[in-house]
Amino acid sequence: MTRAVRVFPDGSRQPASQQWVPEAPVALEFNGLAYAVMMATPAQLEDFATGFALSESLAANVADISDIAVAETDKGWIVRATLAGLGIEKLGERVRARVSESSCGLCGIENLEALDTPLPKVAGHTALDGKAVFDAVHAIAAHQVLGAATGAAHAAAFADETGAIGCVREDVGRHNALDKLVGAMAREEKPLSPGFVLSTARCSYEIVEKAVKAGATSLVTISLPTSLAVRRAQAAGLSLWALARDDSVLLVNDAEAQNF
Repeated sequence: MTRAVRVFPDGSRQPASQQWVPEAPVALEFNGLAYAVMMATPAQLEDFATGFALSESLAANVADISDIAVAETDKGWIVRATLAGLGIEKLGERVRARVSESSCGLCGIENLEALDTPLPKVAGHTALDGKAVFDAVHAIAAHQVLGAATGAAHAAAFADETGAIGCVREDVGRHNALDKLVGAMAREEKPLSPGFVLSTARCSYEIVEKAVKAGATSLVTISLPTSLAVRRAQAAGLSLWALARDDSVLLVNDAEAQNF
C-alpha cells in the first residue's frame, strides 16, 4: 500500500492508501528460444504461457505444451516451456524473422499482410440468451479481486450458457488476462463453448483473434469493438456482444442472425 491524497471536485482532500496492480517484464521462452517479453502481472504464469502459445498458434492443443517452468530474476520473470508438433516450425520462423524486422506495434504480427490471414470459422452454436449476458456482466465485479484492490486490472472470464461465471483471470494487460483464461481452461481440459468469454476491456482485433483461435464461439466485452475487430468477428462467425452494461448490451454480430 502507498500513501496518497484523494482530491475532490470541491477542492477538499483527504488521506488515502492505494494498492497498485503488479506489473513486471515476463520473458517467454519456448524450446530454448526467446520468443517475447511481455509486461504482465506475475501471477498464474503457467496459464499465461499456455494460453499465449495456443492463441499465437504455436501449439495446436494443450498436449503440445510441456515442462513449463517459472523463475523469478532480479530483472523480472522467465517462463520456459517445451513445444511439440507443428508449432516448432512456426516458432523457428518467427524467431528468424524477428532478426530483420521492425515492429509495427502489433503483438505477434510479422507484417501487415498477416492481418489478412483468414481466421478459422467458429463452430456452430446457439445464440446467447440476453439474460445470461446481463447476469454475467452483473456478477463479474465480485470476481475481480485484483481489480477491486487496485482499480487498474483487466479481467477475462468464462461464463456458461446461463451466465454463471466460472474461471476468471486478471492482469494489468487485457491480452494477458485473456491468454491466462485460455491457458487455465485448456489446462483443465474445459472448452470455451458452449458458453462465452467475457472481457472487461476494449475489444480490439487481437481480443477477437485470440478468442476465435482458442475455440470460443461467443465473446462479450464491456467496451466497444474497433472496426477491425467487428470485421474479423463477422468473417469468423464469432457472436460478438459489446458495450455490455447492467441496462443494455449491443449485439454487434450473431452467428444465428447473419443479416442482423
